[in-house]
Amino acid sequence: MAKIINGYKRKWGDRWDGRRVKMPGLQTIMGHLYPNRTDCEVYLHDTIDVTDLMEFIKKKNEEHPDYKTTFFHCVIAAAAKMVRERPVMNRFFQGRRCYERYEISVAFVAKLAFDEHAEEALLFFVPKDEDNVDSVSRMVVDKVKDVRSKGTEDKGGIDDLLDKFAKIPRPLLMFVLKVIKWLDFWGKTPRALTEGDPNFATVFLSNLGSIKCPAVYHHLNNYGTNSMMITIGTIRDEEKIMPDGTKQVRKLCDIGATLDERIGDGFYFARSLKLVHYICAHPEILDKPIGEPSGFDYK
Repeated sequence: MAKIINGYKRKWGDRWDGRRVKMPGLQTIMGHLYPNRTDCEVYLHDTIDVTDLMEFIKKKNEEHPDYKTTFFHCVIAAAAKMVRERPVMNRFFQGRRCYERYEISVAFVAKLAFDEHAEEALLFFVPKDEDNVDSVSRMVVDKVKDVRSKGTEDKGGIDDLLDKFAKIPRPLLMFVLKVIKWLDFWGKTPRALTEGDPNFATVFLSNLGSIKCPAVYHHLNNYGTNSMMITIGTIRDEEKIMPDGTKQVRKLCDIGATLDERIGDGFYFARSLKLVHYICAHPEILDKPIGEPSGFDYK
């Protein structure tokens, strides 16, 4: 009997982590001419006005001082909202075929301590349709606290697994990884190896602004299914000419995104970015469930 996932009945050709999508001829042929994800990277840089979003965060934290909502929490919620409303952004190419995930997943890296020599842990979670910025904030804070409380000796999840793999002698490790990549091509990688791995997330976020670093372009990986890597830079004050012609000092933030161009076209990507701008200009949307339409006019 075919398995039903999130209301979708799996069919022949589907993977455990996504349903197969029939693509136009251009993307289909590209999947064969350029089978590696790093061959199809498209880079995007943009500056987003986050003035209203920062005011939203300030008011929210004044109402709930015991549980702080951060800019990064809002970015995670906004990214999940965008993907939910723009499902093509949740697609990936693997095995020269295109698939669309059954779930939205977000991954990022957290420092175990605020020190340049401190180790990092990979965090991964799946926001649901009923989640909003408050529940996302709690999930992120709880996960970070849990990882940091364990320390470097017991990071758990994919980090512990990677540490174990790193101890395998080099010739054997080369063979094991070759087998894993072969399984990855056919969508047969054991879930024990993919669960919690950012390489299998919808979007991989990096908050470089937290370490006072500007947004950069980060490469994608051929291993896994991740098709979207986004870096967030620092927030700065800058004078900006408003639509009415007046000048105002606004809070701006640069982002750098790397996408797999095989999953969609530039027009779709551009509209998805406009939705992010709209959410930042109307941050009250983040208080609503992720599954609820934003009301953005795509015309």
